Amino acid sequence: METITINIKSEYITLDNLLKYASVVNSGGQAGQIISDGLVKINGNIVTEKRKKVWPGAQVSFAGFVLRVEAGEDES
Repeated sequence: METITINIKSEYITLDNLLKYASVVNSGGQAGQIISDGLVKINGNIVTEKRKKVWPGAQVSFAGFVLRVEAGEDES
């Protein structure tokens, strides 16, 4: 599994936006579909709510990717 660390400036990021920001999906529509299909996990639990809030410290997994969300400055 490939681990990607995502630094966010805000208090949280929504799950669909996180997947788009990390470039593990091609579009918001694709993000919504894979979330609805139950293919995404937050901290090991399947999530089907596309606007689910993801807080720093969370770990999101999907299709061989692990996204670690951390608080801090965006490096881009």
